[in-house]
Amino acid sequence: MDVISREKINSLVADIDPQTLLHDSRQCFISYSQGRSVIPPVGELILPERNGEVHIKYGYTKEEPYYCIKIASGFYDNPALNLDSSQGMMLLFSQITGSPKAIILDEGYLTNLRTAIAGAVVAKALAPADITAVGIIGTGVQARFQLEELVKSELAVNKIWIWGRNPVKALALQREFASQFEVNIAYSTGELADNCNLIVTTTSSTEPLLSAVDIKPGTHISAVGSDTPHKQELASDVLGSADLVVSDSIPQSASRGEIYRAVAAGDFADNQAVELGHVLAGDHPGRTSGQQITVADLTGVAVQDIAIANAVYRAFLAV
Repeated sequence: MDVISREKINSLVADIDPQTLLHDSRQCFISYSQGRSVIPPVGELILPERNGEVHIKYGYTKEEPYYCIKIASGFYDNPALNLDSSQGMMLLFSQITGSPKAIILDEGYLTNLRTAIAGAVVAKALAPADITAVGIIGTGVQARFQLEELVKSELAVNKIWIWGRNPVKALALQREFASQFEVNIAYSTGELADNCNLIVTTTSSTEPLLSAVDIKPGTHISAVGSDTPHKQELASDVLGSADLVVSDSIPQSASRGEIYRAVAAGDFADNQAVELGHVLAGDHPGRTSGQQITVADLTGVAVQDIAIANAVYRAFLAV
């Protein structure tokens, strides 16, 4: 059995063509929506006393050689200890024999990466053709990953707006990406939404950060932070007033994420959502006009972990 360290993972990912990872992400969502993946419900452990949470996501895609078990956690007081809030690992086993093949000690890195790659996949599929500016809500690790993957996706983006509760972290993010974009700091989420037609929310908020009144016609929003039942980044009326709401997993949306909260509030019917894989496969048209408001609720699906773990292990075996 191979044990792959975080340092080795970094070097392997650096050598993988970003377009390959985008392609793998697209295909994993298509496989999932077409019933070629077996994904049980998410296992979850919430530690409120420690401001922490643990997610266990697992399953297999029929055409892949391995099944995957991913354990990923978020301990949100870790930055005060000089540690990343994300931790975890991925385990690969043979689909034929069940024998363990690899322990991928990614410390949450691959979870962050696959989430950001999904953000880029969704932006390419649903963002308006003319992106005036990208708004990033949040200034943590995932905000940085989303910006990095937007660069690699080759979307025509020149201008960024950032909003975060911590102005020091917002300034740091601005400085980091100033050589690649025109980066502005918003002093409210409303100001950000007024200047952007592609918005990515990347926080662990339990209170809505955007309302329907904030959103301009033609805007696409990718909500990636709300992956448990108690989190919410978008007011329910955002989904209720949207022209198209896309879910990475309809079954998961029944118990977590923005769709779950909007259905519970009575602002959205769960059968209105379209699964992302059907849009990517062309079974649903997705955005059909520049004036539509579209929302993608990305709660994170095990097929993404399977895809990124397989890509890393293939690269490892090829060295």
